Amino acid sequence: MRKLNPGTRFAAFLLAVCFSVGMARAEIRQLTILHTNDLHARLLPLDNGRGGFARLATALERERRASEACLILNAGDLVQGSPVSTIFHGVPIYEIANLFGFDAATLGNHEFDYGWQTIPKFLKTARYPVVVSNLVDGEGKRMTDKPYVILKVRGLRVGVIGALTGDLPSLTTPKTRGDWRILPVVETVRRYIAEVRPQADLVVLLSHLSPAEETQALEQLDQVSVIVSGHAHRGLAAPIPFQDRVLVRVSAYGGEFGRLDLKVDTKAKKMVSYTHKRIPVDASIAPNEAVSGLIAKWEAEVAKVVDVPIGEAAKEFPRPEVRALMERAMAEMTGSRFAFINQGGVRDALPKGRLMARHVWNVMPFDNKVVVGTFKGRQLPEAVTRGRKVDPDADYRFVTSDFNAANQNAPGGFGTTGLVFREEGGLLRDLFIDWIKQQKMLKAAD
Repeated sequence: MRKLNPGTRFAAFLLAVCFSVGMARAEIRQLTILHTNDLHARLLPLDNGRGGFARLATALERERRASEACLILNAGDLVQGSPVSTIFHGVPIYEIANLFGFDAATLGNHEFDYGWQTIPKFLKTARYPVVVSNLVDGEGKRMTDKPYVILKVRGLRVGVIGALTGDLPSLTTPKTRGDWRILPVVETVRRYIAEVRPQADLVVLLSHLSPAEETQALEQLDQVSVIVSGHAHRGLAAPIPFQDRVLVRVSAYGGEFGRLDLKVDTKAKKMVSYTHKRIPVDASIAPNEAVSGLIAKWEAEVAKVVDVPIGEAAKEFPRPEVRALMERAMAEMTGSRFAFINQGGVRDALPKGRLMARHVWNVMPFDNKVVVGTFKGRQLPEAVTRGRKVDPDADYRFVTSDFNAANQNAPGGFGTTGLVFREEGGLLRDLFIDWIKQQKMLKAAD
């Protein structure tokens, strides 16, 4: 056997050492993140046949079992969007969602819709951590116990930091928001990254942000590998990559969820590659029996209120046309010349055929009240008059919702400040139901 000379043996030794060090530095692990956002309490399948909490539970469990290491994350707005949520102020939705197997979640702005005092009930009901880093009161105390959580899955440590949109003030009213305020997203998350990085192999931002805030976070938070986001109801056609990180978001209402498969370098503490797919939740998926049972229990509580016929629709009315119908109803039912409802206040379409009260509850799940004021024509902005001829010195009755009255100059509002609405009526939802009953048949939006 030929012997290696000392120089050759030393070179081989160095090569082996370098190879082993390189392997240690490049310890690559698999991780799957299943993610949902903006489920909005849509317990039952949608009119298009997609979604439903019972099917979603089955699909999430199926994908978890098919994964080597898996986390399930929810990016906020779990509540507000169906009669069960509205009537019982969201708590049953958190009870049912416990069966999804969420590993962590963050809050959305609609968790405030029943008043900030209800959120501690959500946090107590949830059997998984709910994290928000940048939501504090006037004294700087966080609403959630934790700004982040370290999740361990098959030996992989994943730091999940929560963040909520800075638009919260314009998406709530002082009554529902209280003195809670939002700290700057990037600055706050960056501060917590310094705590998370030593404890985690990968950092994930679980967020409920506007698209502009998503972009800012993606470009500026260089130590966050993955951003799982919600708030914008439109799902991304494809993940948004930036350098060595990625942003994902799916469509609202549970008609789909996302599956993000990652390869993680645990030494470099970053993602090295990913694949993503949006998985539809359709009628081919068998409902989870436990979830179905809970849904049936709560739906029985509301059926007498919402499963009653109120009229007919000669055609399907998409959301912009539903908005026009609602404004017409508001004007006619209050004797007003002008009416305004923000497009974001219309949460669903109206189907063709028999209309049930449930359809209107889905369109207007909020407990917004009707308010009316009398104003000079010169005080009414273009968003209200929409090009109609107005005498600047004449008096006009103008009807809107108490939410719009409290957020006049917010994005999507009617673009003014200081209008005082002195008359308050009942719930906008009830007004719309009564108007449809009077119409009997809806034929057109104008």
